[in-house]
Amino acid sequence: MDFHEKRILGKTGLKVGRLGIASGYGASAAMIEEAFEKGCNYFTWGTFIKGRMLGMKEAIVNIAKKGQRENLVLSMFSYAHNAFLTELFFLRGLRALGIDHADILVLGYFPKRPHQRIIEGALRLKEKGLVRFLGISSHNRRLFPELAKEGIFDVFHIRYNAAHRGADTEVFPYLVGEGRPGIVSFTATRWGQLLNPRKMPKEEYPPSAVDCYRYALSHPSVDICMTGARTAQQMRANLMALDAGPMSKDELVRMNRIGDYFHDK
Repeated sequence: MDFHEKRILGKTGLKVGRLGIASGYGASAAMIEEAFEKGCNYFTWGTFIKGRMLGMKEAIVNIAKKGQRENLVLSMFSYAHNAFLTELFFLRGLRALGIDHADILVLGYFPKRPHQRIIEGALRLKEKGLVRFLGISSHNRRLFPELAKEGIFDVFHIRYNAAHRGADTEVFPYLVGEGRPGIVSFTATRWGQLLNPRKMPKEEYPPSAVDCYRYALSHPSVDICMTGARTAQQMRANLMALDAGPMSKDELVRMNRIGDYFHDK
């Protein structure tokens, strides 16, 4: 397994880099474009998140101006939980970015199946050609196998890290085969807690962010692991996960041991 090689994002057929770049962390356009040049072409954009988005916006505009829009996979998140507002903020996001469509519209975060009106509204955007594929994000792992049976959603954003690995048994075994949804993992560092030396088990040194990204990407079911950076140093450090590649068996055992400690606290 080579983390520099792009993967097909499930049934979408989209070719994606293994690390996804999340907006809202304050990264500059130059940093984001540098990640894009290294193969990180899956970007997320919150349709009504304010602040710390200018770098992502500028990067997307610059990438489009360079004629590379077709190489960018733009995933726009809607948190509205309302069909009218979902469309309103989605269209506003397209205008802000100066583009005519998004590749994926992700409905997030839903503890249960979205109301049918919300799904129908998202499908209308798809029918109009404003979005190519639909996705959903949730912390409720049991929701994903049920939604997969319906075949409406093309991409699942799933929480997965060493402390939250229930997807190993509750999700991943049910999403297999050529027609499976693409799988994007998030919160690889457990909101930074897995990096905190003061919270480690006795005699354990803390994992790095790169360790956490490698851990998620080492699972064969995970297509993309999301990452966020505020500084150039953080971005370049995160990208080192691509060079480091999959974890060894011993490394995975250590990460699971640390994860168990966090989960049991």
